[in-house]
Amino acid sequence: MQHKIPLSESLIDIDLKTSFSSIDIDVVAEFEKSLESFYEDQKSVLAVNSGTSAIHLALILSGVEKGDEVLCQSLTYVATINPIIYQNATPIFIDSENDTWNMCPIQLECAIKDRILKGKKPKAIIFVHLYGMPAKIDEIVGISRKYNIPLIEDAAEALGADYKGKKCGAFGDFGILSFNNNKIVSTLGGGALICNTEIEKEKAFFHATQAKENERHYEHKVIGYNYRMNSLGALIGITQLKKLDAYLKKRRTINDFYKESFKCFSEVCFLKEPSIDFVSNHWLSCILLEMKEVANKKYKLMDVLKKNNIEVRFLWKPMHLQPVFKEYPYYGGEIAENLFQKGICLPSGSTLKKNDLIKISESIKKFL
Repeated sequence: MQHKIPLSESLIDIDLKTSFSSIDIDVVAEFEKSLESFYEDQKSVLAVNSGTSAIHLALILSGVEKGDEVLCQSLTYVATINPIIYQNATPIFIDSENDTWNMCPIQLECAIKDRILKGKKPKAIIFVHLYGMPAKIDEIVGISRKYNIPLIEDAAEALGADYKGKKCGAFGDFGILSFNNNKIVSTLGGGALICNTEIEKEKAFFHATQAKENERHYEHKVIGYNYRMNSLGALIGITQLKKLDAYLKKRRTINDFYKESFKCFSEVCFLKEPSIDFVSNHWLSCILLEMKEVANKKYKLMDVLKKNNIEVRFLWKPMHLQPVFKEYPYYGGEIAENLFQKGICLPSGSTLKKNDLIKISESIKKFL
């Protein structure tokens, strides 16, 4: 049986000699402190059970309620959008731009102006650093401040990426991290909410722990959630975070290998940093196939790779094209849709060996 080459997997290497009886809630606090140290103690971090939970908490703390509108990137994973629906709010989808594949600042401002003209100023903005590539942060932050709209930064895929020397996740009113099983750092499912103040973290903690009031008895005045990270996940996260630099080096080495392998193929275009201001973590190495009948040929290439036990995937299908969201407004052209049609995510996991990378590149070259 052939060895299967997965798309992405975190290397979970942790010594679990610690007895389970000694794993308690203090471990979660320790993991939070590790994350706060990563952000140079300029942030307060709450560890939760998923990146989706973190986005939901950020929306609650941003005051998003039933009937409100939230501007959001269309080219993303559905987990970015679902919490908007949890709040009975309305997602307003924004197209991408070609440089980073992330939210287009021009379309963002067009959408804000149009929603205001329609009598509904948006309540929040959620932008994403897709596949670990920083978005056009200066422009998006500037628009957020210009119109005084809270900014939620979905850095679920971007731990270790930075923009102008500042770590992704630290630019918004709230930041989001994911430690899902396929991320560079994993807690076997988990996430984090990055807050600017300890007061915001305390409010988020309140909502994430069933919204229990500070009474001697169990008192609840609002609906709460069971969103806290478990202690075992935090223990794994502490070990993983110490090895982040090594994991980042491996992902960037993989990306460099692919770019070198396909430099002579004009049909293969990479998602790459627009300038030295942008430093991607290259969570996934992604390509666009620039050729005629690209959709048909992309399916054929993926079938060939599958037969060779090589896992590749489409880019995210834009949310405004998803049946569940088809009735919601969209601002933009066809950039996100074109990226979806042409794009493929290549295997990028930290456990990939040199022989795996050679097999992947040679299989694609042979097809081309």
